Amino acid sequence: MRAEEAKAPFSLAAIQEHEKEVAMRIETSDFRVHPGHGVHLERRPTRVEPVYKSKDQYHKILAEHVERLSEQQNRLYADNRFSVLLILQAMDAAGKDGAIKHVMSGVNPQGCQVYSFKHPSAAELQHDFLWRTTRDLPERGKIGIFNRSYYEEVLILRVHPDLLTAEGLSEAAGIGEAIWDGRYRSIVEFENHLSRNDTHIVKLFLHLSEEEQRKRFLDRIDDPAKNWKLSAADVEERKFWPQYMDAYERCLSATSTELAPWYVVPADDKENARLIVSQIVLDTLEALKLGYPKADAEKRKELLAIRTRLEKDAKPD
Repeated sequence: MRAEEAKAPFSLAAIQEHEKEVAMRIETSDFRVHPGHGVHLERRPTRVEPVYKSKDQYHKILAEHVERLSEQQNRLYADNRFSVLLILQAMDAAGKDGAIKHVMSGVNPQGCQVYSFKHPSAAELQHDFLWRTTRDLPERGKIGIFNRSYYEEVLILRVHPDLLTAEGLSEAAGIGEAIWDGRYRSIVEFENHLSRNDTHIVKLFLHLSEEEQRKRFLDRIDDPAKNWKLSAADVEERKFWPQYMDAYERCLSATSTELAPWYVVPADDKENARLIVSQIVLDTLEALKLGYPKADAEKRKELLAIRTRLEKDAKPD
């Protein structure tokens, strides 16, 4: 046997097996909507090559992401200068709830708040369209998650403009296309304001195919534990799929900015989508360069005095 062969630490089979277990690197920029670039959803995939090679590897990667997210959230809370707003939008059954549940599973509940916005109440309809979500923005040191958001006002209302009647708007609010352009501007200006005041915004559109939604709806019928998730109204909305895609394209194109970017996440593979989402959130938090506050000389003096006092209070064994 040649010397170089004797020194080889792995067999060819072992190397091949190792390569199978190596996860693909998640380049989150691949999913980002860059300002000024029109969005064409038919050109963006709803399924990409999986980041993971096996279910076991998926769980390992997710566990690693969750652990890192937990550490970053602790730093965010201790640093107490920034807040993070995570917005999820999608068609029904795209996996928003599952992404929140699995990706944020290790985050301290005291530092993370989740809000789901359904149809506005009568009282909420008496205010401007940004009012009801503004009340629930995250405070410094916390992560806020909007499961649907103020973006519903330029999505479902664009598909069903008759719903605008309930808002009692005057002609000054705009007519036809002008109302949507005005709302896009209001959203961008609002998010710029939040960014200037240290709220970092990440917006995720879980991009689901119409066929995958059909399959997931059937699964909700077949699984008794999921029956409650489906109604006739959900199925009825499928008739408006092209209109929803058009509304999303216009919205994403008009409101993705450098300060508050949109990401189009392929969602036909739930596990893969969760890993992409968790990596996007991680990138956002790690970019803040968060750290634990360092004690100055006065604080160290105070802590040493406390230590002396506590040591004196020690009870004999």
